[in-house]
Amino acid sequence: MTAATASDGVGVEIGAGALRITLDRPARKNSLDVSAIGRIVAALEAAALDDSLRVIMLGANGADFCAGADWVASNSTGARPRAGSLQRRTKLQAHRLIELLREVQLPVVCAVRGWAAGLGFQLALAADFTIASDSAWFWEPFIERGFSADSGATWLLPRLVGVARAKELLLLGRKLTGAEAASWGIIHRAVPDAELESATAALVRELADGPTVAIGLTKHGIHRSLETGLADAMHEEALALELSSRTADFKEGLLAFKERRAPRFEGR
Repeated sequence: MTAATASDGVGVEIGAGALRITLDRPARKNSLDVSAIGRIVAALEAAALDDSLRVIMLGANGADFCAGADWVASNSTGARPRAGSLQRRTKLQAHRLIELLREVQLPVVCAVRGWAAGLGFQLALAADFTIASDSAWFWEPFIERGFSADSGATWLLPRLVGVARAKELLLLGRKLTGAEAASWGIIHRAVPDAELESATAALVRELADGPTVAIGLTKHGIHRSLETGLADAMHEEALALELSSRTADFKEGLLAFKERRAPRFEGR
């Protein structure tokens, strides 16, 4: 277990094969400013190169998961930005964060309590498994604030819930409870508030004990298949199969099957 470090409103801790990223600005409902986004991006980039890691857990301290981007902090100087500033910066900040959550070949588990709005909603969408308390709230506040959606909302939502429901969320600003989000298929599952931590910990442990290379390659294949046809998807599967069949975990899986016991994967 490495010592937990916290700066820019984000805690980072590594232990038992898991990277734990904790949003820690409860006074601001864990909204993310530029520094906080940069710290999470750096942690995810480092995780992609760390062979000791087998799962990533994203959570938050306080009553809310994340109220989105901190626009107050972003405009604290009051100076009018140069034309095109938002377009240039967003792809390297919030958009880079969403890309990394989907690209990193480690499973990402997200725990949501309270509000997940805007960018916070998209973090939950980009994670591989999001568990929320029944009373959590998911909201896309963009139109109500007078601007259009970002951080992958227009790509992620239609693929999860279809165009009609995506429009309901993005154009009409419908709010969903954790239980409703689970019933819509937006998140992995919803649980009673008192069970959120234990349910999340159990899933993190299950993934950390799995065949990490095979999980990462399968995750990559699922996301890649959303942009390709069947032939391309099967080509990717063949490459992934070639790689995963060369791992120690593959040999352990075969041996465990032969010996009629549960496999003991080591993530290699």
